[in-house]
Amino acid sequence: MRIRHLRPTLASCLLAAGSALILVLALAMPDTARAWSGEGHRIVGLLAAEMLDTDTKAAVADLLRDEPDPTLGGIASWADQARREDAYKHTAPWHYVNIRDPDCHYAPARDCANGNCVVAAINTQLAVLADRSRPRRVRIEALKYVVHFIGDVHQPLHASGRDDRGANDYQINYRDGSKDGEGTNLHGIWDYWILASHQKDALRYAGELSGEGFARNGRDRLPGNRAARWAEESCRIVEQPGLYPKGHVIDGDYLDLWRPLAQQRLREAAVRLAEALNKAL
Repeated sequence: MRIRHLRPTLASCLLAAGSALILVLALAMPDTARAWSGEGHRIVGLLAAEMLDTDTKAAVADLLRDEPDPTLGGIASWADQARREDAYKHTAPWHYVNIRDPDCHYAPARDCANGNCVVAAINTQLAVLADRSRPRRVRIEALKYVVHFIGDVHQPLHASGRDDRGANDYQINYRDGSKDGEGTNLHGIWDYWILASHQKDALRYAGELSGEGFARNGRDRLPGNRAARWAEESCRIVEQPGLYPKGHVIDGDYLDLWRPLAQQRLREAAVRLAEALNKAL
């Protein structure tokens, strides 16, 4: 698989400028409800788009032709926006999974009752996307779900087995240089601050994360439930020493320490998203 570095065009530079403005504004108002934040999901979409087969690119372009931003990066956060609407509130559990096992072994009957978890959602929506007999509108939504949920399952705290709502209940004082620090939670640190503190827009970030050998990192060609394996990976990351900081206080050193792992998960999500779409489309 040959990977091309992202080359900015005039349009993409304008998009990057807009993204940078959004990032600056967002630094003042972090939204801790969304995995990887909008920028993180866009990065996954941008990277995955570079690895699509020719036929898959054409299929994606056809499905997204009426979207305001008809790209994988452009639709990557739709699922977060949609779940705020009454018609989509039932999809909220599809963004995460609670793996209730100390060794992080996923068990559908225990961890995903009635198919309401990110593992089942990925597999279900991939099947819908691949079924060309389904209505176009349904397949478009399935594509949006797949792009988003594969990003979600690679955010470690979206597949935790702890009883703290994915670390939303683990309060953090982030010593960001202000007098009293920034009050947030560990989920918010991983959703938002760990990437935003690098102060790069999605286009530049994606360009940095792509490179020689990038596509080989994260490939998953093993048989079985791949989405479950990805969730188990995230669960095991959560249990690494130090990810939950003692004393509930962190500074920039914590972000610098864990950012490479977060970037690795973005790369893995992108590679696996591209593989899934190449197979489904």
